[in-house]
Amino acid sequence: MTKRNQHIVPHEGGWAVKGAGNQRATSVHDTQQEAIDVGRKIAGNQSTELFIHGRDGRIRYRDSHGNDPFPPKG
Repeated sequence: MTKRNQHIVPHEGGWAVKGAGNQRATSVHDTQQEAIDVGRKIAGNQSTELFIHGRDGRIRYRDSHGNDPFPPKG
C-alpha cells in the first residue's frame, strides 16, 4: 500500500475520505467531523498530510502528520 495524502471532500449526502489520486472514496460519513476523525487516523498511521476541503471544494485546512523538523527552520 502506498502512502497517500488524505483528503476530506464533499460527497453525495455527506463527506468522504479519499486518498490523493484515488477515484473511489476510502469511506463515506454523514458529517464532516466523522470523516475528519477517520482521515486523521489514516494520515497519522501513514505519516502523510490531511487536507480538509469545504463544501466549495477548496482546501480550508491542512494538517501534517509527517516528519516535521522540530524546532522549525527559519
